Amino acid sequence: MRAWRILPAGDQAVTVEFSDTIDDAVNASVVALSRALRARRIDGITEIVPTYRSLTVGYDPAVLRGDEIGVLLSMLDADTCETEPARTWYLPVAYGEGDNDLEALATSKSLTPSQLIDQHSAARYRVYMIGFAPGYAYLGGLSQTLHAPRRAVPRQRAEPGAVAIGGIQTSVSSVAMPSGWNIIGYTPVQMFDMRREEPFLARAGDFIEFQPVSAREAARLRALAHENRLVLEPC
Repeated sequence: MRAWRILPAGDQAVTVEFSDTIDDAVNASVVALSRALRARRIDGITEIVPTYRSLTVGYDPAVLRGDEIGVLLSMLDADTCETEPARTWYLPVAYGEGDNDLEALATSKSLTPSQLIDQHSAARYRVYMIGFAPGYAYLGGLSQTLHAPRRAVPRQRAEPGAVAIGGIQTSVSSVAMPSGWNIIGYTPVQMFDMRREEPFLARAGDFIEFQPVSAREAARLRALAHENRLVLEPC
């Protein structure tokens, strides 16, 4: 837990950098430190943002100096920084629904769409970080056989709930936005909903597993979500 560098990020934040590579162990350390800092409720810390391999800590310079944060971090012992039991979300996905790249991507991999779906839905994905848009989940754990470059021409609009592949990762979008990722389906689950007590469904350190459903079932679940009656609990 002490293998980090603390770098200034402007005059009201520092970045705690764990590694220059992305992997589950590094991300687990980032998430553990994030949770430990939140639990301490240190006066002067205004924001804690976990990413793939670093943690950004915002602070109020009228209350706390940036160079004091390193001292505070050194006070967190190994037990404090242990990762909590992970939550797993099971997200229904209508693969091949709507505007998508499923068939083209499968062809580029010498797979049938069904084979690609089977591979994608068989994995357990770690939520590396939430970012870019509110509730947008970047996931690690994609099978190497499904790694794929982004589209040459990005879509001007990808709908909320798009499940996509880009590079070595897969993702779940939260709001409508332009996207160069390869969309393979859509989940009716709202990753970002201001009506919930916790607007973001997932958080860094969670896991997600995708469950294929029919377009009809997805429409039923989407209607429930729209009415705020779709209850999804992690395991």
